[in-house]
Amino acid sequence: MEKAEVLKLGRVLELELRSGEITLHPSEIAQYLKYLRTIDEKAFYTLLEKLPEEILGEVLLELPESIKDDAIEHLSVKKLAKAVEELDSDDAVDLVKDIEDVDENLEKEVLKNLDKEYKEEIETLSSYDEEHAGAYMQTEVFKAYTNERIKDAIERLRKLKAEGELSNVHQVYVVDQQERLKAIIPLEDLILYDFDTRFSDIVDVKKYEPITVRADEPVGDLIKKFEDYDLAVVAVVDEEGRLLGRITSDDIIDLIEEQATEQIYNLAGVDEEIEEEDDLKEVTKKRAWWLFVNLGTAILASFVIGLFDETIQKYVALAVLMPIVASMGGNAGTQTLTVVVRKLALGEIDWQNAKKALFKETFISFLNGIIFAIIMGVIAWLWFDDYMLGVVIALAMVINLLAAGFFGALIPLLLKKIGSDPAVGSSVLLTTVTDVVGFFAFLGLAKVLLLDN
Repeated sequence: MEKAEVLKLGRVLELELRSGEITLHPSEIAQYLKYLRTIDEKAFYTLLEKLPEEILGEVLLELPESIKDDAIEHLSVKKLAKAVEELDSDDAVDLVKDIEDVDENLEKEVLKNLDKEYKEEIETLSSYDEEHAGAYMQTEVFKAYTNERIKDAIERLRKLKAEGELSNVHQVYVVDQQERLKAIIPLEDLILYDFDTRFSDIVDVKKYEPITVRADEPVGDLIKKFEDYDLAVVAVVDEEGRLLGRITSDDIIDLIEEQATEQIYNLAGVDEEIEEEDDLKEVTKKRAWWLFVNLGTAILASFVIGLFDETIQKYVALAVLMPIVASMGGNAGTQTLTVVVRKLALGEIDWQNAKKALFKETFISFLNGIIFAIIMGVIAWLWFDDYMLGVVIALAMVINLLAAGFFGALIPLLLKKIGSDPAVGSSVLLTTVTDVVGFFAFLGLAKVLLLDN
């Protein structure tokens, strides 16, 4: 966002704080606070204190981690507790976890200041593992019972909305007396029925059949269900089909973004959580570990080159062309690796159809190997006026790109099979393969075809 736009937000916010009616979106307020934090820390904290509790929690959740942590440390226990109470249950859990990350004692104090029932609700939601769907649900849902009339349910909804107990209500969840979910009816459909109709008369309509996830279902399955059914919201049930809550699309978008970010970091050998820290020592140490591993693979590649030092001394052109073979193999392997890791994350590839994926990626790399072998073979021939040198680099190019495609697909598949994250370590292993195979193939062929004949 441009500086002029941010400053305009600040002026609007100041006017709205004076009037007592805030219309700016929490993300817009967060944008201004981020800017203010960089130019005037004291003004940042002053403005933070002025924000009404009704929007404070949402604003905090929109701030970057480091700024959010500073804000949490500055705010009083009572103000934080009120901010938590104003949030939907899923967002309240997120904020409480953020407070816990800053100071566990502060989190305990905040929980003590919450309404007993709401505190128990947050503690229940917090008990779900982050890898399960239940960790991302909110318990605020509008439900009706099968023996209830539509007009009675609508009257209840009107009261709940007026009291601010519900927000973003687009459907009614119909349950029986045992709280088992029977149907999900959009409000736009509900108003078409005679208001004296009981829900029991319409719950069996096919289009109202509920799509659900269990609270203990893996996050990956949850995301896939949203994608497969093009959902905006999904109901969460227990193992007996009892309604527990709902998960909305904004949480799914956040999850997908987190997964994508994590994969990008992992492929580069970088820890997402560490990178968010301001501790330069920790960041340096974590990055240094992966650089150390890379150093080991580089030494291995250099060792392979050392086996052919006499060959390189007798045929200096090899030293000029050698990096091309390794570079092309590395880039081809990275293409394959990125595609396979992403498809594994999306559930499009598994061990059952791994053979097809392996063949496809290897064949594509083989075709590219032939294309660039011809191109590079001709270039090397014309460059050094030696057609056999062109043959050597062409054959090495085919071999290395073939290995790049095969291992670029196989390595993440094997890591997934043994239960490891396929994004972590794949790039290091693949770089080792393409460097070693590339150098060995090129220099080995040169020794046999150029010097031994």
